[in-house]
Amino acid sequence: MSGIHPTAAVEADSIGSGVTIGEFAVVRAGAVIADGVTIHPHVVIGAGVEIGAGAHVLPGTCLGREPRAVGAISRQPSFRRRLRIGPGCAVGAGAVVYYDVEVGADSLIGDGASVREGCRLGPRTVVGRGVTLDRGVTLGAGSKVMDKAHLTGGMVVGEDVFISALVVSTNDSSFGADGAGALRPPAIEAGAMIGAGASLLPGVVVGRSAIVGSGAVVTADVAAGTTVMGIPARPVESG
Repeated sequence: MSGIHPTAAVEADSIGSGVTIGEFAVVRAGAVIADGVTIHPHVVIGAGVEIGAGAHVLPGTCLGREPRAVGAISRQPSFRRRLRIGPGCAVGAGAVVYYDVEVGADSLIGDGASVREGCRLGPRTVVGRGVTLDRGVTLGAGSKVMDKAHLTGGMVVGEDVFISALVVSTNDSSFGADGAGALRPPAIEAGAMIGAGASLLPGVVVGRSAIVGSGAVVTADVAAGTTVMGIPARPVESG
């Protein structure tokens, strides 16, 4: 059943047909909502946000958060005041998606996830519950990041990658001592699989179709098609 609830604050004038906007939702002027979108109660959608046809936005979600820096933050945010959610997407309850993000069609962002500015998510991607994607992460088409994983700023993940729950990645070997110095994010090439609780240290590359075992600590590049396990991670015979 489509319609705008009388308690919703809808300032935008570009609202498609068959749109549902629930109680106490806020849609700012300049947002674009395509046909058949469902916006659940207490959602906040900022100016410059575009939501594709048939998408669902669950309660309490914020789309178009502006990044801010305080005195404790060494890197000043840089972003475009635009956010695109592709057609057929679902954004879970309590998720926060910043400005300057693009989400491809038919993707899922889980409950409580955080997607920072500069992120680019390809079509059919999954960002699980409680996942954090830091600034400038690229996630290739069909890739999946499971619950409570953290992808550090600048990571590039290829297509059809599987990243299991509680995976952690880092991009700064100085533990922040270098302030705004150069960062070295890890990279994961297409078809690779990362097991639960694994850690990827700065600058490592996990090659195409490689496998990283659960709990492994990856301190060096992983060659394409190999399986590594342990602390530090070392190649093992697969099968």
